[in-house]
Formats: sequence, structure tokens, C-alpha cells
Amino acid sequence: MAKLNSAFYERADVLKIAQQLLGKLLVTEIGGVRTSGRIVETEAYAGATDRASHAWNNRRTRRTETMYAAGGLAYVYLCYGIHHLFNVVTNQRDIPHAVLVRGLEPVDGIGTMLWRCGKQRLDTTLTAGPGSLSKALGITTALTGESLSGDVLWIEDAPVLPRSQIVSGTRVGVAYAREDAYLPYRFSVKGNKWVSKGKGL
Repeated sequence: MAKLNSAFYERADVLKIAQQLLGKLLVTEIGGVRTSGRIVETEAYAGATDRASHAWNNRRTRRTETMYAAGGLAYVYLCYGIHHLFNVVTNQRDIPHAVLVRGLEPVDGIGTMLWRCGKQRLDTTLTAGPGSLSKALGITTALTGESLSGDVLWIEDAPVLPRSQIVSGTRVGVAYAREDAYLPYRFSVKGNKWVSKGKGL
């Protein structure tokens, strides 16, 4: 399938984008090896007005500056000093919206994914969860700012899922966001076993 183009990412509705990313294929090609997975879980972050966002109240730091670019870049940050979390930057320049990818159903290069994660057999711990999927696909903070139209990291198109196949709930690990922690900004594919086990769905 074709790569998603900039028009997909640069739209204003981060909630719609988060839902429409479900079913799409997240791909890396590192060292000539292709690995990929079908996106089955996402979380939307609505920038300056969203207390759960790194860009809440227009916060700008060296880390978050990538979020202020035009949509279509990778924003990868380190969580707890261990987990590399992959986000899709959306909207127009200076509007810091992003979508965190939380779960993938493995498709290509499963042997390489297992090797990267030190696993002997395939189970849902490989790519159910944002830190796990990044490790499996070789995504690190070195890829933050990478174009999603390039040849290292990209997302391939697939048919939009019907709303009946999408479950919404609250985001994971954002209790600090007060009332915004209860926003239904987390989306997943109904019944898919590769969705992470976080509360709220």
C-alpha cells in the first residue's frame, strides 16, 4: 500500500486522525530489514489545551520542539529513562498535536522483532504497549524528527475502519492531567488481542 501523505497528517482534528490510524501499517526499514505491524491502539494529545500533552500551555523545550513542526514527523521520547515512545506529529506548524501509537499487531519481520526484544516465541508482549512496539521495530529517540514520508520509518495506508470496530476510553498514565485524564482520547480495534492491557478501555 502507498505511504500516507502529508495531507493526512496536517489535518486539524487529532481525534479523527488517531482513529483513522487504526488499521494502518507502521513500518521501519533499518539495516535493510523491514519490520511492520498493524496499528491497533492509539492515544490523541491535543497540544496547548490538553493537560496531558507535553506541549500543554504552549510549553516549548528542546524535546518538544518537534511537536511544533507541520504534521508528518515522528516524535519519539524516552519514558522513565527506559522506554522509547513513538508519536505521530499532526496538524499545522506551531499547533503541537500528536498521536501516541500504543499497540501493533505484528506483520513483517517477526523474527527480527523477537531478536530485538530478546524473546524466543511470539506473544502479545512483543508489541502490545508503546515501549514494546518501539523496541520491536527498532524505533528510538534517534528517529525523533524523522519524516514519515521517508525510507526509514513510515505508515502505509489501509481502509478506514468502521466506527463499530473502534473502542474509545481514557488514556494511560496521565493522572497528573487532572480533568483531562478522563477525556476519551484512547482508541483501539475492538476485540484485538494486541491492544495493551492499560485501564480505560
